[in-house]
Amino acid sequence: MTAAPDVSALRMLRQARDQIDRDYAEPVGIAALAAEAGYSHTHFIRAFRAAYGETPGAYRTRRRVERACELLRSVNLSVTEICHLVGFTSLGSFSARFSGLMGQSPSAYRAEAARRGGPAPIPGCFALMWRTGLPASPGPVPASLSGRRLPPGSVPAPPRPPRERLARSAISEKRSGPAQP
Repeated sequence: MTAAPDVSALRMLRQARDQIDRDYAEPVGIAALAAEAGYSHTHFIRAFRAAYGETPGAYRTRRRVERACELLRSVNLSVTEICHLVGFTSLGSFSARFSGLMGQSPSAYRAEAARRGGPAPIPGCFALMWRTGLPASPGPVPASLSGRRLPPGSVPAPPRPPRERLARSAISEKRSGPAQP
């Protein structure tokens, strides 16, 4: 008779795997993942391999390469930029890992993907903006900065009062009559 798997241990391993999936480009160490899961470093690696068939380091590398494949097919960034976007710090390590998993270099993979066809590559500036996000906007942009052109000699309209103040002023006008200039 086999023992039932420890559900809480599997939950902790799944949370570690989910963190690797979510933060694949970040330099999160395996020791930190093990500590969060409540394991020693070596026991975590053994338990992860038993649950998922590969070590956490190999899993993270595979996820990074999978993401690099997607970027190589869909974005017109250089291989070096993609290497750094997916979390590798060395182009040589990236190319060696990529070739080991995919059977060809990143450049050859991109050329074959282009030969097979598909959607046009997304401009690199958009891909980088998606990764870093847009800067926070402090509020509404004045017409002079928003790109709208005002007719010559015109003055931008003052900001409208909030609805509540507008409603109160309309009620007071009904009671006392229109304001005199």
